[in-house]
Amino acid sequence: MRFHSAHIDNLRKLYVDQIEHLLSAENQIMETLPKMMEAATDADLKRALQTHLQETREQVSRLEQIVQQSVGKLEPKRSKPVAALIDEANELVGNAKNDPVRDVAIITGCQRIEHYEMAAYSAVCNFAEIIGEANSSSLLEKTLEEEKKANDALSGIAESANTRADRAA
Repeated sequence: MRFHSAHIDNLRKLYVDQIEHLLSAENQIMETLPKMMEAATDADLKRALQTHLQETREQVSRLEQIVQQSVGKLEPKRSKPVAALIDEANELVGNAKNDPVRDVAIITGCQRIEHYEMAAYSAVCNFAEIIGEANSSSLLEKTLEEEKKANDALSGIAESANTRADRAA
């Protein structure tokens, strides 16, 4: 693992780097959510995923706005952690032997991604505040709240879905 990079030598550069990674993450998630919706059988789960897909589209738009306002030129990045979490979620879903277990696998995979996003958005919100990007901080905070809400919705659905999956065994 590399800990030092010559091009990230201050908080603003780290902030820009992380915004670029978040944009990649949200785009990857936007590609994956329709597949998860298709695989889901629980109506509440499908609705939650659909709602979050709409929010993710708005989150991409917000990140693009932040890039235009405070960063200027975007350097394409690939969010490796989100790619790995998506791969893991797809594997879990693919290994599920019945619908109730598949729904729980979808919830599990999505919550792992939500937790990563909450940590990342929390950090960049703080960075934005420190470097004087108040408007960006506000946009990032809105996204952070949406991620928390999505996670809470998944937790609520998991309560009954886990029981159904246990009975299906």
